Amino acid sequence: MRYAAIDLGAESGRVVVGAFDGRRLTLDEVHRFPNIPVTVGTTLHWDVLRLWGDITTGLHKAGASGDLASCAVDTWGVDFGLLDKRGRLLANPVHYRDTRTAGMVELACETIPREELYRITGTQLMQINTLYQLLSMARDGDPLLRQADKLLMTADLFAHFLSGASVAEHTLATTSQALDARTRDWARPILERLGIPTGFLPEIVSPGTVVGDLVPELASCQGLGATRVVVPGSHDTASAVAGTPLASPSTAFLSSGTWSLLGLETPEPVISDVSLAANLTNEGGVDGTSLLISNVVGLWLVQESRRALWPDREPPSYEALAGLAEGAPAFTALIDPDDERFLRPGDLAARVRAFCAETAQPVPQDAGTLFRVILESLALRYAAGIDSLRAASGRPVDALRVVGGGSSNRLLCRLTADATSVPVKTGPVEATAIGNLAVQAIAAGELASVAEARELAARSFPSTEYEPAGDWTEARDRFAALRERSASLSPRGAA
Repeated sequence: MRYAAIDLGAESGRVVVGAFDGRRLTLDEVHRFPNIPVTVGTTLHWDVLRLWGDITTGLHKAGASGDLASCAVDTWGVDFGLLDKRGRLLANPVHYRDTRTAGMVELACETIPREELYRITGTQLMQINTLYQLLSMARDGDPLLRQADKLLMTADLFAHFLSGASVAEHTLATTSQALDARTRDWARPILERLGIPTGFLPEIVSPGTVVGDLVPELASCQGLGATRVVVPGSHDTASAVAGTPLASPSTAFLSSGTWSLLGLETPEPVISDVSLAANLTNEGGVDGTSLLISNVVGLWLVQESRRALWPDREPPSYEALAGLAEGAPAFTALIDPDDERFLRPGDLAARVRAFCAETAQPVPQDAGTLFRVILESLALRYAAGIDSLRAASGRPVDALRVVGGGSSNRLLCRLTADATSVPVKTGPVEATAIGNLAVQAIAAGELASVAEARELAARSFPSTEYEPAGDWTEARDRFAALRERSASLSPRGAA
């Protein structure tokens, strides 16, 4: 059987065809495309119609090479579209980096204390969450809230376009902070207390659910006639973890891309004073598990600084930037990746330099030093995150598995091993697509379990190991002091 994984990230999307020969999984990326937000007036939107066009182009290419048993979409979390009673999209979905959520966490906590919000949802209080996007709409009296018949998270929206179904996949819903972590149902009382309507919340379904067949307009295309639509771990992190070979319960995962999702797989949500203090979040896993996660603003810092430094010409490749950073001096300065100024689009290179100046550190003057500052700071943030995971879970963390695009950044992986003092193993780079495809194969009966899928991933794709070296005690102490000072100067985007 052949399956199509539609994997949409914040920077780009792709359609990947996977096939299982009984021993190994092979991947064929048939279509890759950029994901470019669009500003209309003062609002930053996702260009969902362009993305939909690229999704259909990818499916046509996939079907031209043979029949597809199924397809499934995974995306980033928190964002959503609103549909009317006829299933039509009411407005272009707003990007989580839009400024409309500024101050919404504080506004929500005036009605519901942060401890209560966390105790019910298990979700970190982060201004980009769906809950605060809806609160900003309710505060402004947005008529869309009255007109909407269904709220669909981004991957669920594209599944609706593919099949006509209007459901909420569980792992994606857990990113919203509108879900009760223990009942696994919508936390309607919270929304109602904040003045947010709840009638548009859809039925919640589990990963692996077949939601229907392709709509006739697509099914009539070559190779697509019998294609089913499956919901995978529709949050890309859930799919990535499903495709990550974890050696033991004490192996942490790091899904490294625009965001860095650092976490542990746990049998139940971990909701305690310790996890609240560390601002850890609990998200759904594809096998009924929970993912205890420290959410870090990741390679967005590199991506956006790269755009800022070369605004009018083709920038160096990410590999070339890593080479520049490799040759730069170590520990020139450090930044707090969680500082709110780094959350929004703009000249992040200038913001990094401003942060260094404000904290009385040397200001990086050249690109290599600037990117070295970012990568060392990310590695130290991962080390702090692992400490928080140990404290909250009560279990040791003796290894780290890095997957996603960041696993190809050899310098970052080596720095991470050094900063965390645990061995780092990388790969597969394509863990998200692999996890997406694995859930489809489980739904079709070709694979028996997530454990079998992880064994398949380990057999099918290479990995690299990095052993920790050097003493980073001084750097870790310096970073901890810097984060304390940063927190006192500016609120954090994700602690």
